[in-house]
Amino acid sequence: MKPLGPIPAGYGAIDGELAVAGRKASELVEQAGRTPLFVYSRELVEQRVADLRAALPERVALHYAVKANPFAPLLAAMTGLVDGFDIASGGELEMVRAAGIDPARISFAGPGKRDAELEAAIAARVTLNLESEGEAARALTLADRLGVVPKLAVRVNPDFDLKGSGMKMGGGAKPFGVDAERVPALVRTILGAGADWQGFHIFAGSQALDAAAIADTQAQTIALAARLSREVGQPLAKCNLGGGFGIPYFPGDVPLDLAAVGAALGERLAQLPADLAETRFCIELGRYLVGEAGVYLTRIVDRKVSHGETYLVTDGGLHHQLAASGNFGTVVRRNYPVAIANRFDAPVEEEASVVGCLCTPLDRLADKAGFPRAEVGDLVAVFCAGAYGASASPAMFLGQGPAAELLV
Repeated sequence: MKPLGPIPAGYGAIDGELAVAGRKASELVEQAGRTPLFVYSRELVEQRVADLRAALPERVALHYAVKANPFAPLLAAMTGLVDGFDIASGGELEMVRAAGIDPARISFAGPGKRDAELEAAIAARVTLNLESEGEAARALTLADRLGVVPKLAVRVNPDFDLKGSGMKMGGGAKPFGVDAERVPALVRTILGAGADWQGFHIFAGSQALDAAAIADTQAQTIALAARLSREVGQPLAKCNLGGGFGIPYFPGDVPLDLAAVGAALGERLAQLPADLAETRFCIELGRYLVGEAGVYLTRIVDRKVSHGETYLVTDGGLHHQLAASGNFGTVVRRNYPVAIANRFDAPVEEEASVVGCLCTPLDRLADKAGFPRAEVGDLVAVFCAGAYGASASPAMFLGQGPAAELLV
């Protein structure tokens, strides 16, 4: 049998059935009226935010990266939990504004921003994290036409990356940000144009579980921000330190030592150079805030045996859980945490593969793993489904459509 990833803390059982926020999985499916279903626990999100507040230095603000999960009720819940919202498209701008979020709390990063997106952000007084000199020129031209002083920050492509990260966002040639050595000249252009310069956005990587690696990257980020600020000759108002905090998905993964990250960052901020004495810092997190708070529930519609191997065929699949299928950035497929939801505390009885309903061999949610014997009608739970699930998977593949979603 192949091992399954670790089920996150915070989930329990009621009458032998998986419980989310004190409610049975079957009850949540009944409330939604169908499967597949994403369920997000408000309690687990609130606990994660509280843990971060307790571990991180008080002067570090907490931002939510909307791309992780833009579900409207979740965005509304986040308004009172975090300090800022980081978006990556005009569509996300519409989502956060529909949730009643003050544009002053929003920053907008991402390469390839269209003129219409830039114009909407400038008009709303959203901070733009500029990704290139060309984007800066377009933003300044649009702002002049609108008669608005734009709020502009520069996204820096650092000379380093986050070691051990699942996705490297810095170091070497990248489509993201402005190469560090070109940043001072661009900032002087922005200042010369009379824009409201908001500082730096420096993001070196994501999905790291190594506290020492994150601490080292944060130290390098702060040092880079200080150097660039000196070269610009202007006090640095804000510095987005990026994120990169990972969650355990796979067998053998160990949770991030958040206390160690917070302690190291606190020591670094206590020894800031004069250039950064008044700088406001923030951490930008998406997956770490909501990833473990989500569960994907899908119903078994067929049980079959082929050449001695058992397959549990569900009504869900990679069109909602692309990452769990192994087709979203992983080189070698490994099993996510998966369980039979209505037999949550039952012992392992058989080896089976959980597959989806799509006509492709890529549609696999668990590969040759150990489960209690499951039958047609049982519910399968895929954990770590709160981030990059519903919004990052090809829901319209084969005309399947999106899953239902609930915040409980």
